[in-house]
Formats: sequence, structure tokens, C-alpha cells
Amino acid sequence: MADDSILERQHQREREQERQRLREQEQQDLEVEAHRGPRPLEGYAGGHTTWASAQDDAEAAIVHANDAEKSWEASQRQARLEPEPEDPDARGRD
Repeated sequence: MADDSILERQHQREREQERQRLREQEQQDLEVEAHRGPRPLEGYAGGHTTWASAQDDAEAAIVHANDAEKSWEASQRQARLEPEPEDPDARGRD
């Protein structure tokens, strides 16, 4: 029983610390939002580039060609609780 009391006080202290942390973050958010003006990276979205959207589409078609099938197979393996197969490409990335 004494252990329960100690644990409950510890949990209560942790909850209070979390509430205090959240209050501090909210206060920081309010301070930032109180100041109107440009945000970091605003204005860069319309920058000139030589990259054409057709290049994006062509590359995406290659890179993501089999995503739907891979996702379906992974979902089926997960549903059967099978381990994921080892990705031979992943070895070289480490």
C-alpha cells in the first residue's frame, strides 16, 4: 500500500511537470503568433527553377511505379504476422 502511495505521488508530479511543459510551449506559441510578419522560408516557394514539372512526373512514375503493390504485400505480411523480408538495398545505406 505504501508503494501505491509513492507511485501515485510520483505520477502526479510527472503529470504536473507535463502540464507545466505544455503551458510553457503554449505561451511560446502565443508569443510567436502575436508578432505578424514573414515567417522563415516564406517567399521561397515561388523561386525560379529550371526543373520542369514534367521531370517530376517522369521521375515519380519510375520511383513510385510499384508502391501500391509493395504496400499491399506488406499489409498482407503484417496481417499474417510474417517478418518483413530483408531489403537487399538497405544493406548499403548504413
